Amino acid sequence: MTPPATTRRVEVTVDRPANGGEAVGRADGRVLFVRGAIPGERVVAEITDDRHDSYWRAEAVEILEESPHRVPVVCPAAAGGAGCCDLGHIEPGHARDLKKAVLLDVLSRVGHLDEETIAGTDLATRGVDRLPGDDTGWRIRTRLAVDGRGRAGQHAFRGSAVIHDVCVQPAPGMIDDLARRSFTPHAELAVVLDADGTRHVTELAPVAEVRHGDARRRAQQNRRRRARPRAQVVVEGAESAVHRVGNRAWDIPVTGFWQAHRAAPQTYADTVVGFLGDHLGAGPRVAWDLYGGAGVFAGALLDHYGTGLEEVHIVDSDAGALAAATRTFDADGDRVVTHQGEVAARVHDLGESPDVVVLDPPRTGAGERVIDAIAAAKPAVVVHVGCDAARFARDLGLFARAGYRVAQVRGFDAFPLTHHVEAIACLVPAGVTPGE
Repeated sequence: MTPPATTRRVEVTVDRPANGGEAVGRADGRVLFVRGAIPGERVVAEITDDRHDSYWRAEAVEILEESPHRVPVVCPAAAGGAGCCDLGHIEPGHARDLKKAVLLDVLSRVGHLDEETIAGTDLATRGVDRLPGDDTGWRIRTRLAVDGRGRAGQHAFRGSAVIHDVCVQPAPGMIDDLARRSFTPHAELAVVLDADGTRHVTELAPVAEVRHGDARRRAQQNRRRRARPRAQVVVEGAESAVHRVGNRAWDIPVTGFWQAHRAAPQTYADTVVGFLGDHLGAGPRVAWDLYGGAGVFAGALLDHYGTGLEEVHIVDSDAGALAAATRTFDADGDRVVTHQGEVAARVHDLGESPDVVVLDPPRTGAGERVIDAIAAAKPAVVVHVGCDAARFARDLGLFARAGYRVAQVRGFDAFPLTHHVEAIACLVPAGVTPGE
């Protein structure tokens, strides 16, 4: 983002969390989003973005009245300016409470769910669930930047600098020695631990980054450039890594997608199956796994329902993920069908209407076109997995407009020490009671 022309500081009391990790206060008649502050604190905040008339962004530079939930920053990389552990100054249990508050807020304000529906969810009654394991050392998949001297590290929160202090998210030993090695300047490293704890490192060729213009647009353009296919070199291990969920194994490219938290795939799969057990009457015969990647949810459904589940359709745009799915489900024969392409384009080609739909869209959410197509297929149960709180809530609102009601919502702290939170919702046709 473009900094203000002159440095300006204000005193402000922040009173609630924002979706994005900041805390919200008011200064000079404007809403102020303050990074590094905890709701309830009074801070000196330095304005970092004053482009908008209704709100500004700022960074806490001095804590005048400290929250009892403030702790020393546990992540050396974040303390050094990296964008990794943006909630590393908050006691993890309280951070989960803040994530719960954010989710409840967007379900009401963005999703327009009624108070009774929200109050009846597991999210409201028990909060955001902690995944198995510690709040540090949970990450088994990461990307590292490489600076102009060939040293690997974390991206800085602002600017193009590379921070060489170690982040506490990766599993022990996963990245510690990489900062001492030399790589291609301005390249990127994909680092993965497989199911047996073996490390695999692939170097991705540098991209020509946009360095001029508006900072937000520049960042978006650079993300798109980094997402394009690039030359790759295996520098350690293999070009793919084996991951396991239940009794199944997936061989996933090191540069491909897999959940970052080691416990997330099993936890999410168990949650999906649990929701279906609570809200589906007879076992499903046809299921759709949309944005399904390598088919973790497809595998969970097949293993739980057995031969009664005759067809599972996996739709994803990633050819590598679908190739991994084909290998994993080879023994299941023609019960599993993969479809490559954008979900919005392929969802109309899946044939027989499903009994169950599981969708796990990217941060942009599913959107109206996909949700209307799902509703038109009339599944008995829909399970929506979301990694962006606001777009998850928006999608639930779109489902409500399309004739589905929220039966349950759970939240998961799948990214400890960060503001990110995962949520999973179960939806059924409006007017249908559980198990009907």
